[in-house]
Amino acid sequence: MFLGTHAPKLDEKGRLFLPAKYRDELSDGVVITKGQERCLYVFPHDEFGRITEALRTAPVTAKSVRDYSRVFFASASDEVPDKQGRITVPSALRGYAGLQRDCVVIGANTRLEIWDAQAWETYLAEQEDSFSEAEEEVLPGIL
Repeated sequence: MFLGTHAPKLDEKGRLFLPAKYRDELSDGVVITKGQERCLYVFPHDEFGRITEALRTAPVTAKSVRDYSRVFFASASDEVPDKQGRITVPSALRGYAGLQRDCVVIGANTRLEIWDAQAWETYLAEQEDSFSEAEEEVLPGIL
């Protein structure tokens, strides 16, 4: 489970430090791909395999499944952290997420997400009010 908010900097070679507390867990490699709201998803290999299997069993006749799968897998990149715990974020993915230098890496349960720092601040400001004012159960039976 990935938790918390971290603020690493992207270096001139497009490398980013993974949060230190997750480096051992991610040392064998990760898969980075496009996520919603113009962030990047970072999955451990096991979790990416679980998602792959779920999409494999989804109906290919559903256009939304085909569309999502194409973008999700076509943009995916296997990355192995270097000895310092850095991963290289491919240029196309940096462009998609608008990553410059200041980034935010958030824990999102089974994945990490990489955000441009300003985009994260904007998103969080928009979402925090609705989060704090939620009147109905967002997750029935859980919260």
